[in-house]
Amino acid sequence: MDRRRLLLVVAAVIAALGVGVVFVYAQGAESRAAEKYETVDVLIVADGKTILPGESIDSALQAGKIVKAPVSNDQLLEGASADTAALRDKVALTTLYAGEQVIPTKFGGVGDPIATAALPIPAGLVGKFEQFNLPVGSFILPGSEIAVFVTVGNETCLLLDRVSVIAVGASTGGTETEATEESGTAPPLTLAVSQKQVEQLQTAKTLGTLDVALLNSESKVKRNSCAEGLIPGLEG
Repeated sequence: MDRRRLLLVVAAVIAALGVGVVFVYAQGAESRAAEKYETVDVLIVADGKTILPGESIDSALQAGKIVKAPVSNDQLLEGASADTAALRDKVALTTLYAGEQVIPTKFGGVGDPIATAALPIPAGLVGKFEQFNLPVGSFILPGSEIAVFVTVGNETCLLLDRVSVIAVGASTGGTETEATEESGTAPPLTLAVSQKQVEQLQTAKTLGTLDVALLNSESKVKRNSCAEGLIPGLEG
């Protein structure tokens, strides 16, 4: 009889321990689930916006391409936050799309190699990395359209009437260039051009100085005979 009573007590204790373990586990699971779906505000690319390689964090912020949005902990990327301090004076090293979290590993300094595969080079064209005579802090950004001029002696001629800028400041490899007001050096541009235009740019550099003019959709530029005399077969 005593033995049976002892077994009942032991069974009751084991049952109580089992209930306790299940309760603790359930509480832990509930806490883990709550933590998993808890949200934190971070910087993301705004709806309908894209940040291109070479675009600075400052210009992206000014253009409204970056906003704060809540992201659940299970989707939070390492380095993501709502603070822009770590990104100041940086440029995008790859393309960032709408809804993408803005993290430091996708940004770098002027001269850091950018992801060339991510450059938005139009079909049939190539990306030409070129240093121009620009003011530091110019308004030329990825996506801008420019006209290229060549100055030989006292004469300035239109070389390329309208080409697109696909990156600003970040090097596509090789040369590293820093844009500093102390040195007066402007960031280089990467242009979307044809093979013939690459050849014309190279020829023009041996003859004189290259400059650019920023265009909008209504801008009109016209080539005169001086550039054709310097470089035969110019594309217009």
